[in-house]
Amino acid sequence: MDRMDPLGKLRSQFNIPTRNGQELVYLTGNSLGCQPKQVREDIERELADWAQLGVLGHEQARDPWFSYHEQFRVPLAAIVGAKPSEVVAMNTLTVNLHLLMVSFYRPTRERYKIVIEDSAFPSDSYAVASQTRFHGFSADDAVIRLKPREGEHTLRTSDIEAAIEREGKQIALVMLGGVNYLTGQFFEMERITACARQQGCVVGWDLAHAAGSVPVRLHEWGVDFAAWCSYKYLNAGPGAVAGAFVHDRHAREDLPRFEGWWGNDPAERFSMGREFVPKPDADAWQLSNPPILSMTPLKGSLAIFQAVGMEALRRKSLALTGYMEELLTERCGERVQLVSPADPSQRGGHLSLVVDGADQTLLSKLIEADIIVDFREPNVIRAAPAPSYVSFQDVWRFVDVLAGLLEHA
Repeated sequence: MDRMDPLGKLRSQFNIPTRNGQELVYLTGNSLGCQPKQVREDIERELADWAQLGVLGHEQARDPWFSYHEQFRVPLAAIVGAKPSEVVAMNTLTVNLHLLMVSFYRPTRERYKIVIEDSAFPSDSYAVASQTRFHGFSADDAVIRLKPREGEHTLRTSDIEAAIEREGKQIALVMLGGVNYLTGQFFEMERITACARQQGCVVGWDLAHAAGSVPVRLHEWGVDFAAWCSYKYLNAGPGAVAGAFVHDRHAREDLPRFEGWWGNDPAERFSMGREFVPKPDADAWQLSNPPILSMTPLKGSLAIFQAVGMEALRRKSLALTGYMEELLTERCGERVQLVSPADPSQRGGHLSLVVDGADQTLLSKLIEADIIVDFREPNVIRAAPAPSYVSFQDVWRFVDVLAGLLEHA
């Protein structure tokens, strides 16, 4: 399978973590992607321009800092299915969610609730709860947490739709994760968005585990806003700059927002006037100067995405997770239970596994065997074979080691 893999050569463009000179089996791209080899050269170029030019680098750097963020529009738009004017690289994920909710969570006495999945990433839970309290509501009442049916791990789309229809007149915002971090469920975003908008709800998506992992079409689906980080499947490094999407139907609306000078129209930015003149696109949600050194690592990774395309990456991702599932069934049997959806089209780039008796000890043993996965309490292992650099051999090694540890447990 590796010999026939049309994307196999991409691996050579990444630094795969090593131990004692040997490459590890790195299956945590859903937490931190591997470093593209181009990153070092790109950062050294910015450091050299800073050293040589100082403040003049804003205009005279080889990649001028004044307009630096603009280069990310086209490649990010391709990844999230948007128009270039609808996306912006800025801040970090939860900061972006809060900034976007300032504009799009506008509760009234009658319509004030926010819908999230019960297993949402904790930061999302904190963000929506704090937003409801900021507006004077009780989070216990205002946050609707969708839970799977008894005995099931994932949410049925029909149940999500039923909840939205049932509570629709009280729901101000539906904000789910495109791919759930814990289960790997890839929500039917188009259906859910359509259902929520039909009920008059605003729709936002957290794409932390979706951006760069699954194809999405935010503009076409009519999503109001979205946000994502870039240190997972987008391989931009720890704490790297995040991204945001605002549908262009909102670009010229007089929305409430927190304002900062980099959201100002560039033609007005250095006039130093007191009046904020928002740029009529996603750029208007920026606050401060782009963080050049945390943006730079994104360049090399996005170049790979542009060259390959999301569809090809998704095909390999499905092949990798499908192969992993097949091997787990064959080698581990009932000792490992798949938490992610059985339907490959409804799961993202990682598989979540409940392993009999799993705890931090099992994780430590896997790491000792050069297998890097991640563990979530109480007994879930998440394995993410990122298609740009993980091989089928890596998947085989992971399952072989896991099966061996379980046999001798």
